[in-house]
Amino acid sequence: MDWQTLAAQLFPRGHAITEADNFLSGSAHAGEQTVAVVGTTGHAPIGIEIALAQARFVLQTVREHPGRPILMLVDTQGQRLRHRDEMLGINSYMAHLGKCVELARRQGHRVIGLVYDQALSGGFITSGLMADACYALPDASIRVMGLPAMARITKVPEERLIELAVDNPVFAPGPINYLRMGGLHEIWSGELAAQLEKALAAPSGGDLRSLLGQARGGRKLAQRVIDAILTDSDVLPP
Repeated sequence: MDWQTLAAQLFPRGHAITEADNFLSGSAHAGEQTVAVVGTTGHAPIGIEIALAQARFVLQTVREHPGRPILMLVDTQGQRLRHRDEMLGINSYMAHLGKCVELARRQGHRVIGLVYDQALSGGFITSGLMADACYALPDASIRVMGLPAMARITKVPEERLIELAVDNPVFAPGPINYLRMGGLHEIWSGELAAQLEKALAAPSGGDLRSLLGQARGGRKLAQRVIDAILTDSDVLPP
């Protein structure tokens, strides 16, 4: 789905979102409230320019519109793989973006992520996964690393990873598997405007991803490890 069609469905009361070099920004009406909208389109690679533009928009929202909810629209192929960006420290720029999102959260801004097309690697980590809650459309493509790349890095044969992906969502791409792991709160279908209003009205209960992953059977040990660390007990029971 292109971002214009998405915006029309999310904001039937109107929006003022603009696109510049695959960077989306603006505001829109969701129910009775105004929402700040920031994100990317066109499978944008996240280089230093877009990372800074997103960070600047978030800080501007905090400064000029205290408490305004922020919706992050995600369509990215991940961080830009260029020597120039690596030499300039793209990791620091993306970390800066993540810190700005956290600042907004601490200042009372509800932050919602929506993967409407593609979400890969670092571009997803510093956008949708930094939100209070992240959602996705059914046809979205989500993965941190493709199985061929994972095979090269881990030295585990790709055929074996394909076998593991059948039962273990950690190895498998797609919104259903990220839902099982708790990375997504829900997969939206039907009336998107109503889904957005519901998400904005939901209370923020902190980072629930490990709890959701445990309840859904996609991450069976993460919450147990967290609980063990917090209580200073054995990490895993016998």
